[in-house]
Amino acid sequence: MKHFPSLLFLLAAAGAFCGAQPIDRKALLSRHDVILRQPDAWAPLTVGNGSFAFTADVTGLQTFPEFYSQSIPLAALSQWAWHSFPNPAGFRLEDTFETYDTHGRPVAYPTNTRTPAAEWLRQNPHRLALVRLGFRFPGRGEIRITTLTDIEQRLDLWSGILESRFSVGAERFHVRTMVHPSMDLLLVRVTRSGAAEAPVEVVFEFPYGSGVHTGDPADFGSPDRHATEALGSAPAAATFRRTLDQDRHFVRADWPRPGRLRREGAHRFVVAFPGNSFDFRMAFSPEEFRGRLPGAAETESAVRAHWRRFWTTGGAIDLSASTDPRARELERRIVLSQYLTAIQCAGPMPPQETGLTFNSWHGKFHLEMHWWHAAHFALWGRPELLEKSLGWYRSIAPQARQTAARQGYRGLRWPKMTDPQGRESPSAIGPLLIWQQPHLIHMLELLYRVRKDGRLLRQWIDLVGETADFMASFAVRGPDGRFALGPPLIPAQELHPPRTTFNPTFELEYWRWGLETAQRWRERLGLPRRADWDEVIRHLAPLPVVDGLYVNAGSDPDTFRDAAKRRDHPSLLGAMGLLPGAMADRETMRRTLRRVAETWQWDQTWGWDYPLAAMTAARVGEPSLAVDLLLMDTPKNRYLPNGHNYQRPGLTIYLPGNGGLLAAVAMMAAGWDGAPAGSAPGFPKDGRWTVRWEGLHPLP
Repeated sequence: MKHFPSLLFLLAAAGAFCGAQPIDRKALLSRHDVILRQPDAWAPLTVGNGSFAFTADVTGLQTFPEFYSQSIPLAALSQWAWHSFPNPAGFRLEDTFETYDTHGRPVAYPTNTRTPAAEWLRQNPHRLALVRLGFRFPGRGEIRITTLTDIEQRLDLWSGILESRFSVGAERFHVRTMVHPSMDLLLVRVTRSGAAEAPVEVVFEFPYGSGVHTGDPADFGSPDRHATEALGSAPAAATFRRTLDQDRHFVRADWPRPGRLRREGAHRFVVAFPGNSFDFRMAFSPEEFRGRLPGAAETESAVRAHWRRFWTTGGAIDLSASTDPRARELERRIVLSQYLTAIQCAGPMPPQETGLTFNSWHGKFHLEMHWWHAAHFALWGRPELLEKSLGWYRSIAPQARQTAARQGYRGLRWPKMTDPQGRESPSAIGPLLIWQQPHLIHMLELLYRVRKDGRLLRQWIDLVGETADFMASFAVRGPDGRFALGPPLIPAQELHPPRTTFNPTFELEYWRWGLETAQRWRERLGLPRRADWDEVIRHLAPLPVVDGLYVNAGSDPDTFRDAAKRRDHPSLLGAMGLLPGAMADRETMRRTLRRVAETWQWDQTWGWDYPLAAMTAARVGEPSLAVDLLLMDTPKNRYLPNGHNYQRPGLTIYLPGNGGLLAAVAMMAAGWDGAPAGSAPGFPKDGRWTVRWEGLHPLP
């Protein structure tokens, strides 16, 4: 029975745990609405739909971008909006290849980053900022963000609407900002009162693309490198064709009369509104617009219905009856992380690590992070939000198949840092990582555990099989009869030299789990087990142990003898935490966890490391330590007023931390296969934690 969720867990996941009253979800959300009464450079607020997002200042638009430029830039990003600089030199990935000895066989990887080719290929394509949109208050003197008064801004989580109130002199403004749930459509509804004599203006400007590694992706200093054509305008509408080198998209804006549009430059436009209330809509598309846009009232109704449906379905956790002083902060992080991942990580492709807020790694996404961004959607009973991005893997399968074949392997080798077309980016680290390979199998297994739908098995068995084929062919049998991983490889803890590293602890366990799960998928469809996969499963190298503790890799016996080895991700814990740990010994992992907790350089970790460690603590029967790790007071585990997980200057938000938190607390509440009986087995039973939950699913 170890591998199957108990009846208790199944009843709980269906929202029928212990006959408890349903959680008052609106009250749960309302106590964590983000409310600002003064400008906060660390708390711009974002509205979005998973595919498009708009980040605003305290005016509800992007009126004062300079105030946020060193913290969290204000931008409008879409999953489809990318741009590439010209490539007159014809740089190709092959220009960055270096050869690595692979058990006597030369294999090329794109790891030479010391070339112009690598620089261009890393930067291109880059995610494109679509617009900057703000207010202007003519005839009122110099207006700065610090001269606004009566500020009260609320992110109403229940409705998904950003409500901003502020005064400019004697004028009082009420701005409602929202994004349509299924279109890249921004709606702004403005009401003003008081001495509203002069018009208020809405200014919008279109930028060029930027090759910035991390930060604002908008370049407003290159007006001659792109074009903005007004294709046609009516008294209260305009359509623009945007051309940036070889890339093109369209923008439509409309507003009620008597608003008037004028052009102020090559890419800047202004609409003046003399009245006391008006709506302004702006839609973005890679294709020319056909038909009408939904009206303001229709859009607001759709937004409210979408968010009500989101919050009333899926999972919820209520910690309000807990007496532990950390409970309210944990509940805040849980609620805001659900919102942030829904608007940033639930689109048709994997998200970048900064989502749709600003660019990191040039806007590209990292597939080893996809699990941390999105796996929680299945655990929280929202499998459709995870499934949205999984179809992208099928679209890039030819590219992944080609990579595996070029390197002499079977099946599909999924990239690490990539773009919408699945093209690998040159990196001294990324092409040598392997722990993203089983992720697709893991995420699909989570979907199946929620849906129990044979159609899902039939739909995905081909990619599950080809992923497992790569994994089995990547493992190499040594003279001792054991299958080893690497060299060359770099494990999740990215400190290890690729040419000499072998048998990292987490990856060994993930290889076994991925291959065994692929076999289980075949069995569910009535297919025989693959003998070659079973051979690897049975003879995979054991997890490396030194001095009674797991170490980072078989090639690294000094993990707990050398402090320099105890930084970056403590990924060895994932072998029994994120994963069930079939190859791991529980007591050895418990000892390892305690040594990690006591001696790791936590200031040099990343946001998902704390939930990773908490999951391990839960599995080895240390629930108090699980909470301590999840809420550790350290810079990279800081959660800002808007719910974002801060990492460091520049990388001021980090969504894998938010997604990892949700995965960990779902596991701690709903349990895992073989967990102790009773509710919330991952939380302490010290009388200070009262965990009410519903709609969650256990981890394998």
